[in-house]
Amino acid sequence: MIRNNFSRRRFLQGSAGSMALAAGGLPFLGSQQAFAANLANQQLRTVGLSVTVQDRILADFREVSGVGSVRGTADIFPNTQTEILSGSANYDCWEIIAERLPAMIATNNIQTIDPTELSNWSDVRDTFTTPSDDWELRSQIVGQIWADEAQTRLNMVPTVYNFDSIGYRPDLVEHEEASTWASLFDDKFRGRTGLNVDPLIAFGQAVMAMNTLGLLEVPNPGNPDREAINEAAAFLISKKRAGQFRALWGDFGELVNLLASGEMVIADAWQPAVMAVKAQGVPCSYATMQEGYRGWAIGVMPLAGTPNLEAVMAYADYWLSGPPAVTVSEQGYYSPTPNVREHMSPEKYAFWYEGAPWVGEAERGIQEGDTRDGGSLEERASNVAYWHQWPDEYDLLIRRWDEFLSA
Repeated sequence: MIRNNFSRRRFLQGSAGSMALAAGGLPFLGSQQAFAANLANQQLRTVGLSVTVQDRILADFREVSGVGSVRGTADIFPNTQTEILSGSANYDCWEIIAERLPAMIATNNIQTIDPTELSNWSDVRDTFTTPSDDWELRSQIVGQIWADEAQTRLNMVPTVYNFDSIGYRPDLVEHEEASTWASLFDDKFRGRTGLNVDPLIAFGQAVMAMNTLGLLEVPNPGNPDREAINEAAAFLISKKRAGQFRALWGDFGELVNLLASGEMVIADAWQPAVMAVKAQGVPCSYATMQEGYRGWAIGVMPLAGTPNLEAVMAYADYWLSGPPAVTVSEQGYYSPTPNVREHMSPEKYAFWYEGAPWVGEAERGIQEGDTRDGGSLEERASNVAYWHQWPDEYDLLIRRWDEFLSA
């Protein structure tokens, strides 16, 4: 069972992803060949966000893999990082966001992975193997997940990724108003906006907004210099003191409730939260950002010294097999491999990945003829402002964030 360190709303019950998991029959083959240990004598103790650490996914993994016991803990990234760096031995892997990998590398908390030992790795999307000319290597996902430029060892196995945006109530906020990061700080929405409690998210958004407003000129909002951090901190503090934010949210359920009630009309948001609001019959949309999206990826990172490495490898391989990716795809995320296509109906894959109109009966607020906010995976991937990364001035950023929280 998942042990929640914060309350969360259950969502997407009865979805096609759920049915795919219930059906079993994964192409999760090769485990007998790739993993020498008897998985029945292994256990899996994983920690990550509630959007990936889900009871039904963990239960299905245990059934198809034969791992002796499986336990998941849901918590936000800053909390988990503090726990692991404090010496916790409670977990075998962290379903980490790639931007936080440098902290784990610097403290020798990672057990790297040979991708050839994963039976489902060969078809991984180019995003994770081919560098883009738009950013230096460490400032994009390719440079973060690989332990070496020759791509022989992985720091983490990517399992879920997306391009984050602003969630808003289209009945209360115009599309054009929501299409810029500056809208989070617009006086028009004072007291009705939301900001994520993760400082590595919040600072990048503030920098993008300040670029748009002509207050800064930072080419990579994911890695602001000292001057930009200080300017962004002063900006955030002034907005907080003026009552700009209805909430600094870290709890999925809180975000859903505030958007659904209208207490919050616009916020930086996880796409599953937007889908959960829509499922309640309340209008909610995910904006197409004029500055571009925030790109990120979550994946399985084996913790150094785990006695259950084979179970962790099996879990990572399972995520790439297809069915668990159906569940998160129908929440609005993407799978790093096209294997998911084999486990979704052609119509649903076309909607979630190719930008095609929804076909069939209404489902969770999606009506016949609707298209996914932002369009296809290709369209959204071509509009990335920056990939999350570990900032060079992390210590200063955290100090200034603490001042913001205390303001």
